[in-house]
Amino acid sequence: MAYLVFDVLYADGELVLDRPLRERALILDELLAAPRNTVHDGGHRGAQRTLGFDTEETQQTRIIRAPVFRATTPEQLEGLFASAQNRGNEGLMIKDLASTYSPGKRGKSWLKMKRELATLDVVVTAVEYGHGKRIGVLSDYTFAVWDGEKLVNIGKAYSGLTDAEIAEMTKWFLDHVIEDQGFRLVVEPKIVLEVAFNNMMISDRHESGYALRFPRIVRLRPDKSAEDADTRERAKEIYEQQKI
Repeated sequence: MAYLVFDVLYADGELVLDRPLRERALILDELLAAPRNTVHDGGHRGAQRTLGFDTEETQQTRIIRAPVFRATTPEQLEGLFASAQNRGNEGLMIKDLASTYSPGKRGKSWLKMKRELATLDVVVTAVEYGHGKRIGVLSDYTFAVWDGEKLVNIGKAYSGLTDAEIAEMTKWFLDHVIEDQGFRLVVEPKIVLEVAFNNMMISDRHESGYALRFPRIVRLRPDKSAEDADTRERAKEIYEQQKI
């Protein structure tokens, strides 16, 4: 078991959220360099506790400092990104050294750098009604690739199409239902989508044996028939390539 540490919010009885990242990094390094402490709360209900791993249950836990690198040129940043993908990571988190820690807030001080691994042309096999503003339209699509002459599901996506496209596709799907499962409609496998994703994983959830991480619809492919969609073999190739 391991505990991966990215940041520190509280140290020596003081909240340090408003300290710049460069200061918090020094504080974190000092804390991790010090002898481990047992967990205690000073005898006060609700008091801030000191993190430690010397109890019998957690004495084998390793505390690992999340790796940090600095880049000053686009070339260095691209190299770090390539290394992250080679390790199987989704991408990078780029942080301003002067940034404070702002829970629940988005801003330009912390940016995610990620890139689609590849795209697949897939066939929609089932649809579901959406939520919120899309509660009355079929916006959640389960899709498949070919395994020989059989379609096997490989993922599900609900983002990427415009409201107009979703409304148009809802009409089409309602006219081409094979089986009504209540919350889920199995539809005729004729609609082809191009789907992007960040990486691919082995999975026993889908019949294809693979699952897509963060899938999103790039576009409808009315220029392609279902027979032109990608195969399970193509999915396997992408999975193998991401490990190189």
